Amino acid sequence: MSQRLALAASLAAALLCASAPVCAQGMRLADTELSDVWGQALLNLTNTSLNGYDFTRITLGADIQLSANYSNVRLGEYSYSARNATGADIDIGTLRFGRSDGSEAQRTVSITDPYFEFVYKNTGNAATREVVGMRLGFGGIQGDLGVQLNAISGSLRIDAGTDGVIDSRGDALGGKRWDGTACGPSNCALALSQLGALTAGDANGASRDFFISVLKQAVQFPTINGAGVPDKALEGFWLNWRDRVYGSRGK
Repeated sequence: MSQRLALAASLAAALLCASAPVCAQGMRLADTELSDVWGQALLNLTNTSLNGYDFTRITLGADIQLSANYSNVRLGEYSYSARNATGADIDIGTLRFGRSDGSEAQRTVSITDPYFEFVYKNTGNAATREVVGMRLGFGGIQGDLGVQLNAISGSLRIDAGTDGVIDSRGDALGGKRWDGTACGPSNCALALSQLGALTAGDANGASRDFFISVLKQAVQFPTINGAGVPDKALEGFWLNWRDRVYGSRGK
């Protein structure tokens, strides 16, 4: 039976191509015709250098609508006494992309141009080049997120409306972890741990500087999409998010 099906399929293909000459051979296009054809690669590779480091960024040219829930996200676990015995560089109890209420559009978060970027120490000799770390980021992110932020190593700037601006770069424990018990350099009534929701992007467009890095030494990353030069990312896991981010108090 399988041989009969294969034979029938072959005959059908032959008949189709016989009725359409384009199946039998390719056709050349003139330069003027080629100029009317355009496309975009799914993956884009970019190489840059900054402050003695080389960066290789692989960008996925895609628009993604994400609805997802994560809990107990802990990156960079540690257990030594200098960091209060137990904890993590990034400790997020709840991270929800999209709302559980509202319109259909509000139930998802829009993400554009996600990328990986690898960092190399520029030694001038390819044989001795050293991988320093990498980061994962988005060229743009827009929408509502539900959050419970327990501890963050990173650089955040969140406009919390009447509660002020939460602005933190690192923390008091070696310039890395920040648990949100105070608001950092800015005076505000709302601490990081009291946030219940974040909104990425505004009328000017999407938030453009979100990334999470993992490094074995501090690195100054290049800017993305004109969002401004990010603060230097420190060793370990680091979260950067300062562009068009808004927060509100949890219930």
